[in-house]
Amino acid sequence: MGETTESRLRVAVIVGSTRDGRFGPVVAGWLLGRIAEREDMTVDLVDLAETPLPTVFPSFGGAPAEGTAELLARVSPRLEAADAFVIVTPEYNHSFPAPLKNAIDWHNQQWHAKPVGFVSYGGLSGGLRAVEQLRVVLAELHAVTLRNTVSFHNYGDKFDSDGNATDPAADGAVKSMLDQLAWWAHALRDAKRVRPYTA
Repeated sequence: MGETTESRLRVAVIVGSTRDGRFGPVVAGWLLGRIAEREDMTVDLVDLAETPLPTVFPSFGGAPAEGTAELLARVSPRLEAADAFVIVTPEYNHSFPAPLKNAIDWHNQQWHAKPVGFVSYGGLSGGLRAVEQLRVVLAELHAVTLRNTVSFHNYGDKFDSDGNATDPAADGAVKSMLDQLAWWAHALRDAKRVRPYTA
């Protein structure tokens, strides 16, 4: 028996790359298809190319620039509503994209006591060095990052023309990661209902 809409976990999938010709939407599309097969999750795709955020932060205690609130309103409530996150990221110079760091830094309590999974892609490393740096950043924001990840090494030949992953191991890897995400999301959501999390 499937879960009710109210009990399903709300998963925000964040596409971290915004560059021209990016491959991120292909990877994200495959991931969304895998999540759609589950009865315990609903998904919200947060594509940072479609929801750009300001890159100039206000001074401490200062007022944000005009238009900042409107841009944040397209993203912040969606992150707040999420029970869990999956970040789709490439690797740029052994790290993750600047727009992704910017989106993380504009938020704080939205990350608190929530699990984060990763789907990365890149060359020989498969984006894993970007994921390792994301773990450090998200720990500072009281998020819980999952050990199991999904990574596509030399990603250009890992998907067919319809956006399907060609490596049979990919489906097993994403199922394992999403199962862990669900466990942590339920555990943390239930715990916060009993005792609110304080950072």
